[in-house]
Amino acid sequence: MNPPDNLFDLSGKVALINGGSRGIGAAIAKGFASYGAHVIVSSRHAESCAAVADGIVAEGFSAEGMACHGGNLDDIDKLFGNIREQHGKLDVLLNNAATNPYYGHILDTEPAAFDKTVEVNLRGYFYMSVAAAKLMKENGGGSIINTASVNAIQPGNFQGIYSITKAAVVNMTKSFAQECGEFGIRCNALLPGLTETQLASGLIDDADILQGVTRKTALGRHAQPEEMVGAALLLASDAGSYITGESIVVDGGLTTASAL
Repeated sequence: MNPPDNLFDLSGKVALINGGSRGIGAAIAKGFASYGAHVIVSSRHAESCAAVADGIVAEGFSAEGMACHGGNLDDIDKLFGNIREQHGKLDVLLNNAATNPYYGHILDTEPAAFDKTVEVNLRGYFYMSVAAAKLMKENGGGSIINTASVNAIQPGNFQGIYSITKAAVVNMTKSFAQECGEFGIRCNALLPGLTETQLASGLIDDADILQGVTRKTALGRHAQPEEMVGAALLLASDAGSYITGESIVVDGGLTTASAL
């Protein structure tokens, strides 16, 4: 059998990017669109979604914005109702929305910071995945990609609850992969290392922290959001058709560092 011309082709696919208004999400939205997908850019603020979607359309690709707070179940229901009505299907979901409101000793974690981090990083991912998988099941399958973090396997200093939620995302990914495989649904996690985003700006702007991380990173630098697109494209497309329940680490070799 001859292979298809482009295993990474997403033509005819509908891809929802939750947390797609900036950073890694926006970069992946643009990448998916450039490979043929119709991209739905979603985040809390309609204006931010529209700005990214309009930029994609201006480049000659297909996109639209749909506002949704990933931690709000009513918002999720409305979002998927709109997707069902307008497109009748969903082929790819990227869960990328994240928050890290507390940086400090784990013993001083306030309940409000705990609740907010769990709501966005875990609860939102879970219910977005449930809604997506139900729609994907009706259409013979799809791909769910959860943006976790290297903190899932190597907790960040003074980032306790954030790291805990990201570890939970990895296990959640395996659970969805295990239980939804029979429906043709694949679920995988993307684990970026330190990447230049608004969420990570506090770490990157601190010269001591940045130097400490890059010193332990094999490539000697932090990542740009665009450097996450390739792995996400693999997981979304037919190129990754037999990959499910996996975590792909994209960290420039940070987790290969010796403990000595």
